[in-house]
Amino acid sequence: MRTHKIFPTEFPEPWASDWGEDEYGLFMGFTYKGVRQDFRWIEPGTFLMGSPEDEAERRSNEIQHEVTLSKGFWLANTAVTQSLWETVMGNNFSRFKDKNHPVDNVSWNDAQAFISKMNSMKEELQLSLPTEAQWEYACRAGTSTPFYLGEQINSERANFNGTTPYNNGRESEFRQQTVEVGTLHPNDWGLYEMHGNVQEWCQNWFSNYPVQPSLIDPIGPETGEHRVLRGGSWFSNGSGCRAAYRDYGSPTYRSGGYGFRFTHGFCASASRVMQKQTNSQLGQVLWSEWDTSEGGDGG
Repeated sequence: MRTHKIFPTEFPEPWASDWGEDEYGLFMGFTYKGVRQDFRWIEPGTFLMGSPEDEAERRSNEIQHEVTLSKGFWLANTAVTQSLWETVMGNNFSRFKDKNHPVDNVSWNDAQAFISKMNSMKEELQLSLPTEAQWEYACRAGTSTPFYLGEQINSERANFNGTTPYNNGRESEFRQQTVEVGTLHPNDWGLYEMHGNVQEWCQNWFSNYPVQPSLIDPIGPETGEHRVLRGGSWFSNGSGCRAAYRDYGSPTYRSGGYGFRFTHGFCASASRVMQKQTNSQLGQVLWSEWDTSEGGDGG
């Protein structure tokens, strides 16, 4: 059972349809038109971001440095599903159609449009993409190994191209498509498929890490050309799924390997800016579409 040392200032929050505590810690869920998404409480802390110099197959842009996240946040326990995406956006352009699979074929701009629409419907959600530091901190869940699963992964525990394993590991299955969210091994904080399945967009512009040995709440540069992608996908090799592995893409680029998960709380400002730009196009949504009935048990 995970025991939190630092707790959220409000729990549960008014928008939660259910909430509780289990072996992974605190959770809250919201339900929109019958589609549920759970969040996990990620308490503040300090960790080593990037990879050590002796990590096999590391890249030069993974320079290890200390990062402190001074505020806790809630992170979706899975990538956004096609079911939730289609319920909110009214379309689904995913390559691998299945309501319980992660939405794919979405750009960073698409993810922002989805988040802005969600926030316009219920402002207190304060959703945004996680920062790159938030993403890696949550993925590692207190570990310092290449994967939250340890020194190696295989296709029984992560969805990637198992025929190109990490660091001369054993070969395993290459499924050649996404899998249903929440079905592979979670990390110690209850987050699923942080390695493989779909690469996940982060809020940051991509750049080299700052030269400072220690950073507090880094959010990256103010401008750039590409946005950060993390976690690897169903077609990535083993090395590309490491916790420290950094990738990037144009904000407008879509791929069958690109998806996202969102955070609640700390990094909502960028989404609120975009929300102001798009509210006039979103129309009115009835509050009755949200299920805020009491909960408390289950996960």
